Amino acid sequence: MTRQIDLNSDLGEGFGPWPMGDDAVMLTLVNSANIACGGHASDPETMYRTLSLAARQGVTVGAHPGYADRIGFGRRVIPMPPAEIGRMVAAQVGALLGVAAQVPVAVRYVKPHGALANLAAADPEVAQAIVAAVRAIRADLAILAISGTALEAAARAAGVPVYSEIFADRAYLPNGQLVPRAHPGAVLHDAEEAAMRLLAFLETGRMPVLGGAPIALAAQSVCVHGDGPSAVEMARQIRARLTDAGVTLAPFLAP
Repeated sequence: MTRQIDLNSDLGEGFGPWPMGDDAVMLTLVNSANIACGGHASDPETMYRTLSLAARQGVTVGAHPGYADRIGFGRRVIPMPPAEIGRMVAAQVGALLGVAAQVPVAVRYVKPHGALANLAAADPEVAQAIVAAVRAIRADLAILAISGTALEAAARAAGVPVYSEIFADRAYLPNGQLVPRAHPGAVLHDAEEAAMRLLAFLETGRMPVLGGAPIALAAQSVCVHGDGPSAVEMARQIRARLTDAGVTLAPFLAP
């Protein structure tokens, strides 16, 4: 069994007076926080509060850019040429870096959000544009990519530090990509089911998929989404189950 893994969550996804999830509690449960940076969600004060909470908890922070689509929460593809996507990502990562300097806290990696992440997982040109944007911002910025996808391959080919993640609460397709959210069974809501599936994965290295045999994936991190009503319970139960099984929970990058 894999004996060490990181837990990450997408946080700071509120806007103005409207919160999304319980970031303060989630930050006591996860090792790494992917913080929204003004595209699908967030604003300067939300970024500052979330970064400050993460710093106090000793949680590693990364930028979580997505399509500039707050109404759709970044879960709709907005048609854009790859070069424009790269500039959009650069602008959002730059915004988070600027706010992080006010805390201060180090931003260690970039993880695309939602529809952008799914597109980068499948489209090599989009993946390359995101990697190029990240590399141009800061040479030591890593990328957190969905395991076994085009974004992971593009980062590796460009010599950009890359780490792979799996999702505790999402179903998979046979090609290793996530089942679209509109599909029945795309999201796992039962914390016990998610925890048992994760433990089986850590034991075998194989992920169950819809419509096929389990596939081999590698992972340094596990994502538990922070925006659902059961997010805290999901994260708490997964953390407890992993700890009980003797798995060490530690960030894939130091804070």
